[in-house]
Amino acid sequence: MFNSARKEIAELAVKHRMPTIMPFPDFAVDGGLMAYGPHLTSMFRQAGGFMERVLQGGRPGEMPIERPARFELAINLKTAKALGLTIPQSILVRADKVIE
Repeated sequence: MFNSARKEIAELAVKHRMPTIMPFPDFAVDGGLMAYGPHLTSMFRQAGGFMERVLQGGRPGEMPIERPARFELAINLKTAKALGLTIPQSILVRADKVIE
């Protein structure tokens, strides 16, 4: 539900001067302030590894739960400016994606 309405959520947040952070980079691309969450491509690759083990006879109930191996940070500077915020350079250099 939140993903399909991410543009509307971002617009309302800026209108009401609320900084936002969501788990997927598309949110920042669509106008949200920040996104920090698991890198989706690497998550799908991990899922493929699980499927391989299942297809080779592994029992899903006996496989360990794994956390995502890679995370990504996206920052929208246009939204930060609209909210009157300055993102420190120390955070910008760590971002995987900066939207200007």
